[in-house]
Amino acid sequence: MGFSLRRILSGWITNDVAIDLGTATTLVYVKGRGILLNEPSVVAIDNRSQKTIAVGREAKRMLGRTPDGINAIRPMKDGVIADFEIVEEMLRAFLGKAQKRRLLIRPRVIVCVPSGITAVEMRAVRDSVEHAGAREVYLVAEPIAAAVGVGLPVDTPAGNMVIDVGGGTTEIAVIALSGIVCNSSIRVGGDEMDDAVVQYIKKTYNLMIGEQTAEVIKIKIGSAFPLPEETEMEVRGIDLVAGIPKTIKVGSAEIREALKEPVALIAEALRSALEKTPPELAADIVDKGIVMTGGGSLLRGLDALLREDTHLPISVVSNPLECVVLGTGKILDEIEHYEKVLIRYSKE
Repeated sequence: MGFSLRRILSGWITNDVAIDLGTATTLVYVKGRGILLNEPSVVAIDNRSQKTIAVGREAKRMLGRTPDGINAIRPMKDGVIADFEIVEEMLRAFLGKAQKRRLLIRPRVIVCVPSGITAVEMRAVRDSVEHAGAREVYLVAEPIAAAVGVGLPVDTPAGNMVIDVGGGTTEIAVIALSGIVCNSSIRVGGDEMDDAVVQYIKKTYNLMIGEQTAEVIKIKIGSAFPLPEETEMEVRGIDLVAGIPKTIKVGSAEIREALKEPVALIAEALRSALEKTPPELAADIVDKGIVMTGGGSLLRGLDALLREDTHLPISVVSNPLECVVLGTGKILDEIEHYEKVLIRYSKE
């Protein structure tokens, strides 16, 4: 009885939090309660008062549709903070939404960061999270969080390879003994794929489309590998010659062509990581295969293309969008066990 009362009280006093602060989406996991927030990393600001009007899903609906007085911003770029103050506002709003009640003690927070992050970018993440209301901030590399989320034994000497394709970065890493043995971190992800679709349609059809439309095209008919049945869809945009709205039909084979460059960069990064892998760990990877996580891994045929390219078993996990935050949450729940995977830093 005393123990359960203590647990209830500790839940009221503080709620430790794990955050997957992504370029496209932010997910918040609260200790003992699971994923309580999954929203786009977008903030809408009133230009006159500089006040936040909307955050997350509501703000994303405003992207590309705002009048002069309002600005919808994505404050994360390539997996790192592009606008420090706006990220702070966004985190404060998300933490408030996820926790829903006033806590007596500020929470401990674990945030996952790209493995290629610089010391300056790391400090920006820490400071933003602290200013948003955290008592202590721990950082963990995204590929390790993804591996823990998938259930891979990261603390054993056996090699595990993870490809995490996010909105702004692709993280490829070989993990053994609670650390990254070799990795390849490139700033190419879902955003670059969307941009490639925008540029292709502009160049081929003289039609200007928004990034949200490009994302819909990528999800509906985009692929990295020939599809069993090719499809097409209607696309609306602004005719750059006539300056009026226009509708065209676009096929999946064309979109595959548009996505060729970002997909090739991901394949190249995978080859680069494999070249750096020690022979003993390479043997483990041949046996166990490679797991793919992150929203970008949902691009149809990306796993098939990488399989053909490397002749290795590659599979996409069942919940690619959530496994990084679930892994960060698991590290949070068993922080003593996973102490070695946390990125150390000293406060100057």
